Amino acid sequence: MKKTRFLSFVLSAVFVASMVAGCGTQNNAATDTTAAVSTAGETTAQDTKSKDLTTVSIQIDGSAVPYYSPLYIAQEKGYFADEGLNVEFYYAAAADIVKNVAAGNVEFGFPNADAVVAAKAQGIPVKVVHTTYQEGLGAIIFNSDSGIKTPADLKNKKVAVTSLGSANYFQLQAALKDSGLTIEDVKVEVIGTGAILNALTSGQVDAIVFSKLRTIELNNSGYKVSEIPCDQFLPSFGNVLVSSDKLTSEKPEVIEGFRKALSKGIEYIAAGNGNVEEAVDYSIKTYAPTFAEKRDVVIKILNEVFIPTLWQSDYTKANGIGASNIEKWQALIDSSKETGTISESFDAKDLIYK
Repeated sequence: MKKTRFLSFVLSAVFVASMVAGCGTQNNAATDTTAAVSTAGETTAQDTKSKDLTTVSIQIDGSAVPYYSPLYIAQEKGYFADEGLNVEFYYAAAADIVKNVAAGNVEFGFPNADAVVAAKAQGIPVKVVHTTYQEGLGAIIFNSDSGIKTPADLKNKKVAVTSLGSANYFQLQAALKDSGLTIEDVKVEVIGTGAILNALTSGQVDAIVFSKLRTIELNNSGYKVSEIPCDQFLPSFGNVLVSSDKLTSEKPEVIEGFRKALSKGIEYIAAGNGNVEEAVDYSIKTYAPTFAEKRDVVIKILNEVFIPTLWQSDYTKANGIGASNIEKWQALIDSSKETGTISESFDAKDLIYK
């Protein structure tokens, strides 16, 4: 265990160092990451005095943000402790997370589903143990006065994506196909993450394919936009909880305990009664202080997107928070093969932990 914890620390330190070397926005994210790790350490040291807990680590996609509040609340409210667990939080890129989980450097990961499917197709031994986000975040976003109503209206228009290898690019292809069009019927422009919103608001492009969380952010800033969710054209998921084949086989009680606590964190926030505000305030204060000025819009996003469409779905209503819809996972795997993001399809049952 000491070796695993040391490797986890090194991986986190390398990630933070690389973030500091980047642009100003990334520096803020790195500061959030450092705060999250150190605060978690202080909290857990106190908890372990009163109860013998098993410490596990989770590596989360990107950096500390309030949208990961179910994990933070589960730690703060003692839901993990109730399951005999103490959790340490680290952050990295999605592709690296899956590899670190498989290697045993961290016990859990919280990457996006596309990275998990790509890793499994390469033979990396991981399992999805909790489908936390029930659908993907991709959406076609455009000015509300543009006249765009369906993907068919994108014909001959300029549409921006962040990369020709991104999930959003494949979502655009799928949306166009659904309307009888191809990628040749639009003018695709590749614009970086930091500039893509400005490209839309300045009129450089007619639409962007990006995270639907930005729809609310743009509207909240006074720029009126509408969206077409891409999940209906290319079934996907956002962030999901993964662990290694080895841990799921050898320590199922740890898997069960972690996902039970995570589900309780989601249920607590979704229950209302001011819980959303409490979770956001706690997450910002303890892990993501740079989001202080965005508090109100984060609360709005949780209420309008995360609670009704990401954390919950018709499938979770019947099967419980975090339940994995095998048919939808298979559709994601098969579509990944069709778009060329993986070379061979595989059975979703080999990926999902039951």
